[in-house]
Parts: sequence; C-alpha cells; structure tokens
Amino acid sequence: MNDIIEPTENLKAHFLRLYQMAICDDNFSSLELKALYRSAEERGISQKNLDEILLNPISSKVTIPESIEEKIDYLYDLTVMIWADGEVSPNERASLEKYVLMFGFMEENALQIVEYLIDSVKEGKSKTDIFNDLKN
Repeated sequence: MNDIIEPTENLKAHFLRLYQMAICDDNFSSLELKALYRSAEERGISQKNLDEILLNPISSKVTIPESIEEKIDYLYDLTVMIWADGEVSPNERASLEKYVLMFGFMEENALQIVEYLIDSVKEGKSKTDIFNDLKN
C-alpha cells in the first residue's frame, strides 16, 4: 500500500488543473474521473485528500512547476486526462496549449509540444519514455 502524503501546494494546484482539464469539454466522463483518482493514488494522495483539494481550491496560477521534469510530468498527466475518454476535443487541446504556455514554454513551440504529448499518450508512451525522448 502506498504511504499517504500531505499534498504540497504545487501538487494541489496540479490536481485542480487536472480537474479543470477533465471538465473543459462539457463531457465529464467517468473515465476522466477514474484517471484523476488514479493519478492521485500514484502520488500517494488518498481519495479523501483529493476530494478536499477539489472542494477547497487554491489559486493554481501561483504555483507553476519549476523544473523541466516536473513541468513535463504535470503536462503528461494533463494529456492522459484529456485522452482518458479516447478523444481530444478542441477545448481540451486549447487548454493543454494554455498550460504549456503557462509553464513557460515558448509560444512558437507550444503547438508542437501539445501534438507530441497527445501523440505520445495515444501511443501508450510512459513518462519515462517521454523524458528519454526529450533528453536525446
């Protein structure tokens, strides 16, 4: 069993972004909800803790991940969330691009990053695969 941890402000902001991503296409599916709770579980956050985060939102604007690894980690999770129902709506794509820009990536690279992440998740690449791709 995973140890339950107290989520940091950064992690809370991440889960609020995941939730926003899940509901942005007007088709909030149970698959997206399951993906959200699975992602929390993988990070040692209990269902109860995640419920508290979603019910007591903080400003997710102030807590931007700093390291490139953390940015890619979070963007990967967001991409998994929008692909959970097997389709990517224009709203979801636009939201992912917004987060790419918010995380400090250059505007001229944003669309390419979004496409790469979506294609990678569709192909079933893991975060590790993506980190390795980006290092090369």
